[in-house]
Amino acid sequence: MAQITLKGNPVNTIGNLPETGTIAPDFTLVKNDLSLGSLADYKGKNIVLNIFPSLDTGTCAASVRRFNAEASKLENTVVLCISKDLPFAQARFCGAEGLEDVHNLSDYRTGQFGKDYGVEIIDGPLEGLESRAVVVINTEGKVIYTEQVPEIVDEPDYEKALSML
Repeated sequence: MAQITLKGNPVNTIGNLPETGTIAPDFTLVKNDLSLGSLADYKGKNIVLNIFPSLDTGTCAASVRRFNAEASKLENTVVLCISKDLPFAQARFCGAEGLEDVHNLSDYRTGQFGKDYGVEIIDGPLEGLESRAVVVINTEGKVIYTEQVPEIVDEPDYEKALSML
């Protein structure tokens, strides 16, 4: 379990992020068109998992915008934005913002991703949502970087995450 904060107040996650050097756990999530997408769909690519509570917050929206801008500059790299937002909301947000270089995936159906990746918030006002975190996976499917953002309202360290690619 990781202890993080929400505006200085302690909250906990169900577990810890996958360890660097391990094979990233596979997952199946819902795409914007309601089809299913899995980690295996991106095999052979560098993958940035941008995990957050909801696009309806300023910090989450900023992280999607920033990773979208950076992703377009990287070869053989995909950014997967993962939350429990409904696919319709994810599509609406990215459409309104003109964001085309990130892929949205929703964990709304089962919440299994949040459990497997240790990011499900288990107490406090955001209980049941996913914490802000970044996981970078290389072309071999190994976790090469993780960041559990200690304060939910803060942005992740974009430069450090992207420098791993």
